This record gives sequence, structure tokens and C-alpha cells, in this order.
Amino acid sequence: MGNGVKEGTVRLREDAEAILPTPVSSKSDHRQVLSSLLSGALAGALAKTAVAPLDRTKIIFQVSSKRFSAKEAFRLLYFTYLQEGFLSLWRGNSATMVRVVPYAAIQFSAHEEYKRVLGHYYGFRGEALPPWPRLLAGALAGTTAASLTYPLDLVRARMAVTPKEMYSNIFHVFIRISREEGLKTLYHGFTPTVLGVIPYAGLSFFTYETLKSLHREYSGHRQPYPFERMIFGACAGIIGQSASYPLDVVRRRMQTAGVTGYPRASIACTLRTIVREEGAVRGLYKGLSMNWLKGPIAVGISFTTFDLMQILLRRLQS
Repeated sequence: MGNGVKEGTVRLREDAEAILPTPVSSKSDHRQVLSSLLSGALAGALAKTAVAPLDRTKIIFQVSSKRFSAKEAFRLLYFTYLQEGFLSLWRGNSATMVRVVPYAAIQFSAHEEYKRVLGHYYGFRGEALPPWPRLLAGALAGTTAASLTYPLDLVRARMAVTPKEMYSNIFHVFIRISREEGLKTLYHGFTPTVLGVIPYAGLSFFTYETLKSLHREYSGHRQPYPFERMIFGACAGIIGQSASYPLDVVRRRMQTAGVTGYPRASIACTLRTIVREEGAVRGLYKGLSMNWLKGPIAVGISFTTFDLMQILLRRLQS
């Protein structure tokens, strides 16, 4: 019996070692970082572009006092198409790409590095991390990416809820905000963003990595098929976004306060205003059903693209 336990432990370690390559030199480490950055950038760009019209519609409802419903959301999409044209559904997507490409690149690359660091600390590697360090790696990766790219997120939100006449392009947004509202406005809403990204990124990465680990354990296959990765990513998106959604609503209100008529306020005041005027559930979870539609698609595409790009780049390097 003792030998069986020992053999099982050795097999677990061997499986973990097979999942991620062992760092053999600083040159190899640099290649891994560049590979993660490139894969993450492509993953983020594809995912956000696919759901951009739904994302823009969600933001418009989040920053207004309009009551959300699926019927009203699709009516808004339809009238936007009729009045401004098909490409207007992607208005603000250029700003999204400027934010998402570095955000996703940093987040995925940071996640790989945090997994490696925590793996060495706990004596495990990659997907073999215990649950709490696995959750921590995702939370730290999301916080790192959000901290470095937050002004681009605010600019993107401003472009999504304003007409073309107000802001002509990304640089125009930066110039007008810095002149009219001050540079510190570029980080208005940063606190709820970080508070929201900790459960969102933590739970998303944790769920996806856990599902892959369970699949490997019970299916006997080393790697899941692409459609299985999409399903795992969809589950991760639903759980992560549902947990952090109220803070996402607060963040959007604070980001767009200067252009939607709402006064600038703290997190607590913004929360109280939303609950008082719209109700706790209707206000703080406004547009969540839209997120349940777009979130699983976006997160599924993102995680799947990242994994497949990593596999492709490793094969090309070898």
C-alpha cells in the first residue's frame, strides 16, 4: 500500500512536470514570457471583438437609469444599426483593442509567472497548484493587468456612451479629460475596478484551471479538445462575472460620471444612489443577463485561443 501511494505521488509530479516546460535558462524564460504575451494579446483581441456590440449595449444600460430587459437591449442594437450604421455597433472597439491587447497580454503572462512563482513556493508546478494558490495566481494576474491599463478602460467606457461629435478618437478623449477634468480623472473608478477584478480574475482562472485538471484526471487525456476548452472557459466566465458584477456597474457609473449627468462620488455614495433610485437587484445587476450571453463566449474564446496559441508556439520553438 505504501508503494502505491508513493507511485501515485510520483505520477502526479510527472504529470505536472509534463504540463509546463521546466525553465532551463534565462533565454528559455524570455521565450516563455514573449509567448505568453503574444498569445494573451491575440486571445483578448479575438474575444472582445466577437462580443463588442453586446458589450457596448451593456455599458449604455449600466450608466443610465433605463430599466434593462433583453427586448430593450436588442431594440437598442437594432435602432443603433438603423440610425448609425452596422459598424457603429463596434464604436469604441478601437479603444477596447488599445486597452484589451495589453491588458490580456499582461494578464495571461502575469498568470503564468505567478503560477511558476507560487508553484516553486508550494513545491508544485502549473495546474498542479493547490486550490488557494491557484485562486491567488488568477487574482494577482488580474490586479496587475488592471493597474497598468486602467486609463484605457476609462477612455473606452467614455467612447462607448458618447456620440461621435463629443470624442472623435482615443487621443481626443485623453486630451479633453486632461484639460477639462484633470489627469486624476483617468483613474476615477479605479478602486471598484480592482475590488471587482480580484474575484473576477481569481475565480475565472481558478475555474478554468480546475476544470482542465479534473478533465485530465477523469478522462485520461493529457489535453482537452478545443470545444471542451470553450465549455470550460464559458463556465469560468459565468462564475467570475456573476461574482463581480455589482462592482462592474459601480465602476462604469464612476468612469462616465463626467458625461452622463451623474455627479462624481465615492464607491459608497454611488452604491447608495443606485440602490435608492433603481433598487438593489435591478440596479446593481442591470445587464447581467447580457453578460451571461456575452461573457461565456468572450471568456471561452479567450482561454481557448491562449491555450492553442501556447501549444502552437511551443511546437514551433521545438
